[in-house]
Amino acid sequence: MAAMLDINYIREHAADLKTAIANKQLNSSIVDQVLSADEQRRGLIVQVETVRQQINENTNAIKNSETKRPTEEQLQRGRELKATLQDIEPQLKQVEETLQDYMYQVANPPAADVPIGKDESDNEVVKQVGEQTSFSFQPQDHEELMLANDLLDIKRAVRIAGFRAYFLKNEAVMLEQALLQHAFQFLAREGFTPMTVPWMVNKEALWGTGYFPWGIEDHYTTQDNQGLIGTAEVSLTAYRQDEVLNEKDLPYKMVGISPCFRREVGSHGKDVHGIIRVHQFTKVEQVVYTVADEDVTREWHQKMIGYAEQLLQDLELPYQVLLMCTGDMGAGQRKKYDIETWFPAQQKYRETHSASYFNDFQARRLNIKYRAKDGSMKHVYTLNNTMAASPRLLAAVIENYQNEDGSIRVPKLLQEAMGMNVISRKA
Repeated sequence: MAAMLDINYIREHAADLKTAIANKQLNSSIVDQVLSADEQRRGLIVQVETVRQQINENTNAIKNSETKRPTEEQLQRGRELKATLQDIEPQLKQVEETLQDYMYQVANPPAADVPIGKDESDNEVVKQVGEQTSFSFQPQDHEELMLANDLLDIKRAVRIAGFRAYFLKNEAVMLEQALLQHAFQFLAREGFTPMTVPWMVNKEALWGTGYFPWGIEDHYTTQDNQGLIGTAEVSLTAYRQDEVLNEKDLPYKMVGISPCFRREVGSHGKDVHGIIRVHQFTKVEQVVYTVADEDVTREWHQKMIGYAEQLLQDLELPYQVLLMCTGDMGAGQRKKYDIETWFPAQQKYRETHSASYFNDFQARRLNIKYRAKDGSMKHVYTLNNTMAASPRLLAAVIENYQNEDGSIRVPKLLQEAMGMNVISRKA
């Protein structure tokens, strides 16, 4: 039975698990529903096994009789037992399906060092890096700059594709591609396997990674009942679904680049200006499978967020790292950091990266295991982290690198790829 947690763990830690789920601002009563369905299931299993044993005993009694022929009493007994079994087995199947559904709704308890809080106001700033960009002039926001320099067209995009649509144009396209390719190649040099991924996936991949059931409303569905991915994490994490790796294969490191699609349900009226919150964007995502050891996983968590930090430092962008509280992290995440990059026109940090680890939450649901050195079978632990997501990171670059005359400097890191140092102001 695919599940986030072993049923024995839920039975033995029910009270603590309910508290942990409540701290995530999620439905903790699901634990009671799981335990109730589990109790029904175990009772029905005993009944099924008892009836099957009685059927075997009745059959053996016939075989061992002198005549080898059943008596009318034995025939009647056989019919009654068969009818009882035909009544109980569908009940067991239904209860197992109900339990499966409930198990999929059990959130992952947060790590012990995750701060307890209700929402984003309770997140903790771990560190700030770089001085906040300031100007001797009033800075323009990225939308104003891009429209003035013919780098962006929102009006026509909305006419064609609806709200939160956009066209990137001219040097903005080149800058975005240079940024994404640098991030992609950075991780390839770090030993990550470069991959493109399916953008449309079967629902099992979305349930398996934990985006369903909690994020169903925020995903687009095709007429073939597949889901459009909101991140390459879905495809990459599910890549070895129903497979068994060997411990020597771990850590298993993948970097994917893909379009991402999100309905942004619940964000009505939020971030309507510019290209901060859009329905379609492109992202470079890193995913790692590790051994079933949380200490090892936490080391990788730090490494992966370190890669994203290195990119921002190389781009000379100011940023801060947040440790997310229980109420502002996903249902499946064990621990999560966000990186927020400085937007000078808004005078605030905005989220550009997210780094999470899950222990075996996703691997249990996706049935991804490995054979340990001692021969035992274990589920891998999974992690993921944004390396670069555009146009949000692109917008941060443009705002931080603007000049008073409206031109935009190209970060030194990307000048060779761009073939220019400055995006000149359009007349």
